[in-house]
Amino acid sequence: MRVAALLPMRRTKEDAEKTRRKIVEVALQLFSSNGYTNTTLAKIATEAGFSRGPIYWHFNNKDELFEEVLSFSQQPLADLINQARGELAHPLNAIHEFAEQWLRLLVDNRWHRQSFEILLNKTELTSTMERTLKRERKLTRDVVSVLTNLVTQAQQQQLISDRHGADELGLLCYTYLMGITQTWLFSPRLFKLEQEIPFFLDRLDRLLQD
Repeated sequence: MRVAALLPMRRTKEDAEKTRRKIVEVALQLFSSNGYTNTTLAKIATEAGFSRGPIYWHFNNKDELFEEVLSFSQQPLADLINQARGELAHPLNAIHEFAEQWLRLLVDNRWHRQSFEILLNKTELTSTMERTLKRERKLTRDVVSVLTNLVTQAQQQQLISDRHGADELGLLCYTYLMGITQTWLFSPRLFKLEQEIPFFLDRLDRLLQD
């Protein structure tokens, strides 16, 4: 009887989580295609097949939903950062792997790709979005930090020259990847990213050893 009594509660919790996930996925799609300003909670509800009630049950407002959308869609990048932090023994391989996974996620992971699309091309980041800006700046610092640490280890192991500072080279890696990302998302017909990944990785390796 106790097990049977728990089943409706568990099912209700699972249903609520499915509803929340559906809202986030639909919002991610609409934010990436229409932008933050042009995406309303009413549009999200209609596209998800709900009234606005379930949205307000899970989120206080559009800003809160937007933050959840970014957190959800950027989880692969957060995982990539954590993975790289544990690869200090083989720093050059780790930088290469980080860059490769970054680019392949853009090609293969729609949600990851849409997170960049939202931030780079579809959202006016003003002071009213201070919480989002703070979060994104921290994520940027985390990426640069992990790349800088890997460069530092590579220099200490004399795998690359210390002619340039580790901070400079870590920042170079980040801006290199962001440049590719923004260019491809802005004009995807300009080049086929999947085919060009080996070329981009080779050039990054050469940049670090210059």
